[in-house]
Amino acid sequence: MAHYPHLLAPLDLGFTQLKNRVLMGSMHTGLEEEKGGFEKLAAFYRERAEGGVGLIVTGGIAPNFRGRLAPHASQLSFGWQVKKHRIVTDAVHEADSKICMQILHAGRYAYHPFSQAPSRIQAPINPFKPWEMSSRQVSSTVKDYANSAELAREAGYDGVEVMGSEGYLINQFICKRTNKRTDEWGGSLENRCRLAINIVEAIRAKVGHDFIIIFRLSMLDLVDKGSSWDEVVQLAQWLEQAGVTIINTGIGWHEARIPTIVTSVPRGAFAWVTERLKQHVSLPLIATNRINTPEIAEHILASGQADMVSMARPMLADPDFVNKAAAGEADLINTCIGCNQACLDHTFSMKRATCLVNPRACYETELNFHRSNQPKKIAVMGAGPAGMAFAVYASMRGHQVVLFEAKDHVGGQFNLARKIPGKEEFDETIRYFINQMEKWRVDLRLNCKLTAQELAKESFDDIVIASGVRPRPLSLPGFDSPQVVSYQQVLNGEVTIGERVALIGAGGIGFDIAHYLCEQESSTLAPARWYQEWGIDTQYQDAGGLTTPVKGHSGREITLMQRKTTKMGAGLGKTSGWVHRAVLKQHGVKMLTGVNYIKFDDQGLHIEVDGVAQVLAVDNVVLCAGQESNRDLVSEMEQTGLPVHLIGGVELAAELDAKRAIRQGAELAIAI
Repeated sequence: MAHYPHLLAPLDLGFTQLKNRVLMGSMHTGLEEEKGGFEKLAAFYRERAEGGVGLIVTGGIAPNFRGRLAPHASQLSFGWQVKKHRIVTDAVHEADSKICMQILHAGRYAYHPFSQAPSRIQAPINPFKPWEMSSRQVSSTVKDYANSAELAREAGYDGVEVMGSEGYLINQFICKRTNKRTDEWGGSLENRCRLAINIVEAIRAKVGHDFIIIFRLSMLDLVDKGSSWDEVVQLAQWLEQAGVTIINTGIGWHEARIPTIVTSVPRGAFAWVTERLKQHVSLPLIATNRINTPEIAEHILASGQADMVSMARPMLADPDFVNKAAAGEADLINTCIGCNQACLDHTFSMKRATCLVNPRACYETELNFHRSNQPKKIAVMGAGPAGMAFAVYASMRGHQVVLFEAKDHVGGQFNLARKIPGKEEFDETIRYFINQMEKWRVDLRLNCKLTAQELAKESFDDIVIASGVRPRPLSLPGFDSPQVVSYQQVLNGEVTIGERVALIGAGGIGFDIAHYLCEQESSTLAPARWYQEWGIDTQYQDAGGLTTPVKGHSGREITLMQRKTTKMGAGLGKTSGWVHRAVLKQHGVKMLTGVNYIKFDDQGLHIEVDGVAQVLAVDNVVLCAGQESNRDLVSEMEQTGLPVHLIGGVELAAELDAKRAIRQGAELAIAI
C-alpha cells in the first residue's frame, strides 16, 4: 500500500501537472539581497526540489520600487534583472519540480518612507506612515504586476503567486479597515476588490493561459473591520472568473493579535476555513499554517478540506520531507517545531533565515558534512541538543562517536521545554535525533558519565563536552528554604507548588514557567478550547472571523519579576514574544520590573520596588534567574592531554539557546 496516497497524488491543472500535492510555501530567506545570493538560493531550492516538493513559491518579490518590503529588498521590474532569477528556475527544473515567483507589494507594511497604501493610515507595526496612492498610481501598479509576471515567465518561472493576504497592499485595498477611498478603488466591495481582479486579469493577458497564477486570498483576516465571509466568497468567485489557477489560503494580518503560526497554534488549525470555501469555487484550494507532518497533511487532503497543502518552515527543517514520506520513513523527518527563532525572527531582523533544528537551511553551499579523510574516535559528554547534533553530524562524516549521557534518556533541556504548554513539538526533535543516532550508528551510552577512568578504557582522539547548564542559585537569606526551588525541579515534578507563587527572572524561562503553572492542560492539544481562548469564530458570523475571547484563569496567584526596568520579555523572540506576553495576561499573571530581592521567610518574599519595601505572601519562590555552565568535567578532561571542545550551554550559559547549541554542534563536526 502506498504511503500517503492523497499527499503524493498528482494534480492536473489542465495545461500542466504537479507531481504531488505539496506546495513549498513562500519564505523570504535574506539570500535574495546578499551578494551572490541567487547562487545560494538556487542551491537552497534545488535541495527542496530534489527532496520531492511538487511546487515551490519563492519569497516575495516587489513589482516596483515603492512596493519593496525594505529599501534594498528584491524587485523584478526590468529585463536586466531576469538573468539572476534564471539561475534559480534552472536549478529547480533540473531537479524535476516547478516554481512560482511570489509578487508582493508591501503597501503600508513597507519599511521605508516611500511606502504607499490605499489610504494614509499608518500600520501599528511600522514607524513609517504610507502615502495615499492616486488613482493613476493604482492603475500604474496594476501594470507593474503584469510586467513583473511577464518577466517572471521570461526568467523561467512556471507561474506567479499574487500576494493578496497577510495585510499587504492588495489586502489593504480589500478591507474597510485600511481603505477609506471614495473613488473607483474604494467604497463598495466591487470597488475595493477591483485592484485584485484587475491585477489577475492584466497578468493573464500578459502571460497567456499556460502559466500558473496562484492568488493568496485572505480567508480569515483576524483583525477588526476585516472581510466578512460573504465578501471572501465573492472575491474568490471573481478571482476564478478572472483567470486564477489556484487559490492559496492566507490567515491573519501581521498586525493581528492572534497567533497563526507559532508552535502553540494547534496543527492544521485553520484547514477548516479552506474547507468552508471549497463548496463555493471549483478551483484547487491550498490549506496552510502549522501543517508540519505528512500525517496532518494527508488527513487534510483525504478528508476533502483542501486540494493541496502548503508547508514553508517544514521545508526549512527537512528538504527531504516528501521523499522520506514517500519511502515510509516519516520517523526520519526533521520536523519543524514552529519556534520561529532562526527563520522569521531572523527575517524580521534583516538577517539570513535558517532553521533551529536544521542549521544547513540557507547554508547549503557553506555547511556540508563531507566524509573526513582522517576519521577519528570521539568521546562526547552530554546528549542534549548540542551533543546529539554533533554526534549525528560527525558520524555522517565517518567519525566514530561515543556519546555518554549521565541520565537514562537523551534530550537535555528539550525534555524540560517539551513540558511547557504549546511546546510539545520539542518531542519531535528528540525523536528525530534518536532515530538519526541509530541510523548513523552513534554509540550511545546512557547512565554513563564520562570520566578519566572511562577514557582510559578506550583510545579516543578528541573530547567534546556538551554537558549543558544548571540553574543559577541566588545566595540570599532564606533561599535555602525548601519553598525556594529551581525551574528544573518544577518541570521535573520534584516539588509540589502552592497556589501563590513568585517567579524570579522574567526571561524565556520565567515566561515558560509562568505558563506551565497557569495551564496544566495545553490548549494546543485541544483546538476547540484554543479557538475560544483567542477569540476565533469558526462559525465566521462576524467580519474578520473574530469573537470575544474566553479567558481562562488557573486560580493561582503568580507574580513574575525581574531586576531590570526594561519591558518584560524584551529578550523573547521577535515574532513570538508578544504571544507569550498575551498568554500570561490572559491568565492574570502580575508582572513587576525593577525589583530588588531581599530575603525569604515565613511571611513570604521580601522585595523592594522603586525603593519601597513590600512582602509577597507566597507559598513558593521559583528561581528562573538564568543558569551557569555545567563545567564539572572540563578541568578533568583537559588534564588528559586530548583536544577538548566545548559546545552549547557549557561553552556559554546565556539564555537557553538551542539554535546556537545545534549550530555549534554542526560547525564543530565540520571542523574536527
